[in-house]
Amino acid sequence: MDKYDVIVIGAGHAGIEAALASSRMGCNTLMVTFKKNTIGLMSCNPAIGGIGKGQLVKEIDALGGEMAHATDSCGIQFRMLNASKGEAVQSLRAQVDRYRYQQYMQKIVENEDRLFIKEAEATKLIIDDTKVIGIVTDKNEAINSDTVIICPGTFLDGLIHVGLNHFSAGRINEPASFGLAQNLKELGFNLLRFKTGTCPRLDKKTIDFSKLIVQEADPSPCPFSFSTKEITQKQVPCHITYTNQNTHNIIKNNLNRSPLYAGIIKATGVRYCPSIEDKIVKFADKERHQIFLEPEGYETDEVYPNGLSTSLPEDVQLEMLHSIEGLKEVRVIRFGYGIEHTVVEPTQLYPTLETKLFRNLYLSGQINGTTGYEEAAAQGLVAGINAALRIKGKEPLILDRASSYIGVLIDDLTTKGTDEPYRMFTSRVEYRLILRQDNADLRLNKIGYDLGLITKEDYLKTQEKTEAIKRGINILRNTRLKPSLEFNRELERLKTKPIKKPVTIEELLKRPEITLVNLRSLDHLNLDIPEFAYQQIEIEVKYSGFIERQLREVGRFRNLEKIKLPQGLDYADISGLSREIKEKLNKLKPLNLGQASRISGVTPAAISILMVYLRKING
Repeated sequence: MDKYDVIVIGAGHAGIEAALASSRMGCNTLMVTFKKNTIGLMSCNPAIGGIGKGQLVKEIDALGGEMAHATDSCGIQFRMLNASKGEAVQSLRAQVDRYRYQQYMQKIVENEDRLFIKEAEATKLIIDDTKVIGIVTDKNEAINSDTVIICPGTFLDGLIHVGLNHFSAGRINEPASFGLAQNLKELGFNLLRFKTGTCPRLDKKTIDFSKLIVQEADPSPCPFSFSTKEITQKQVPCHITYTNQNTHNIIKNNLNRSPLYAGIIKATGVRYCPSIEDKIVKFADKERHQIFLEPEGYETDEVYPNGLSTSLPEDVQLEMLHSIEGLKEVRVIRFGYGIEHTVVEPTQLYPTLETKLFRNLYLSGQINGTTGYEEAAAQGLVAGINAALRIKGKEPLILDRASSYIGVLIDDLTTKGTDEPYRMFTSRVEYRLILRQDNADLRLNKIGYDLGLITKEDYLKTQEKTEAIKRGINILRNTRLKPSLEFNRELERLKTKPIKKPVTIEELLKRPEITLVNLRSLDHLNLDIPEFAYQQIEIEVKYSGFIERQLREVGRFRNLEKIKLPQGLDYADISGLSREIKEKLNKLKPLNLGQASRISGVTPAAISILMVYLRKING
């Protein structure tokens, strides 16, 4: 094919979702990758989900992405994190078989109509004035395209560190990408350098599991995808051990051989997933640090010691491992390493993930300053959707902070930027009580269906669920229960106070001790509510006051989001704004007043001035 609608550079989590989305939306898409057999490779921990990240995966699924399906198919241990806490912060996480996951994704990509794969290195963008029209490969081959999405992971000018030794690579045993990094610099993008790392891989046969704490999967695993009925494959345990004072001393005594502390690594690392040497230095009061030993699959002896990310020399890594309970005789299959890579400052993007410098160019994943598979996949999906919408001549998809975790992720990056690798947490989300993982389908399925990424069957199931929730709440609101000796005894059995006057089931369900499952067990109550709607009904009833308050806050938020700012507006012409605010607004080009209000340093007074100015120019 001489020309494509979309070219996707990269075949990691971002690249896969971008390429699948654009091709499924009817666009001829080319995926460019160094090696076809590395599509879907999990560079670090073979796990999907986690605090805040589980919500992203659920939303990816609700919009029509692939990550949740792959995880449900390849997961070997599913656990609900924060299960004892409120639903707003509960997050699903799954350990997956990294080899099956890779095979699954490769098969999906290879079998997708309109999606083509090319083994090559993209070294340069072809520019026509301020528009991208294709790429040039390492073989000096020009490939034309209406849109380009760059999803390079850690490959842009990647530099791996093991102790005081370092070498160029995008991932262990894979080359870095220099040409594209240099080209982006020449094109005028402001570039940053970030650092991430990975753990050594251990030989399961040499681990003494009798000394370790067993961590089993949830007895009834919850799937990631709303279309997965149940998880049927065998679940395997993980194990827990801890570092100790001896471990810490070994690390302290060798900090002069750590590239991080010897000043060799200059890039900014991940604050919320620090290396073990960082933990020992920054949390010197801690007597031990928890290590999760996580299997990498059913048919491999590789074990991932989550919590031991390091770039220390190999001999120090081995000595450190041998000091830990259960690992006294462990053998290392592959040592851990740190990697520096190039990042494009994400404030140079619109919330569509299109760059402000060049039309039809989209960036997603670690190039935008994020860390994590889930953050990358979410961005890839949005970039792929928007590239396809550009081809179709339709309005772009912009998810805001009140609609999704994905909206918060992209808004944080494009309005606030990041000076360190960005990781999603529930704490970043203002409206997390209404943006829960359990209702992602109710929030986003219609968008995915309208885009052509969700099947009619799945969309109708979501509609059925929505109606069942409304009907169920109506039943609870209009069914009154009268006090009786028998009923009050049943309430006492449920460890809640008896009733003295008639109450609705809704009022009763608001009690913390009462659940819908409890009420269903009461003999004389016939709740005509399907079980798949129970969770949402219970949450809606128990947290109704808080939910209503958040919905009012969302209304105020959306009012600011509706007030558009002209893209050609020169803020230097607006009197009353400080020079600093004028410079920031001209640089970041917010699309609306809501985005402007979230730019660091833009004050409420400045927003008022902008509102007055807009009224004046709009008559």
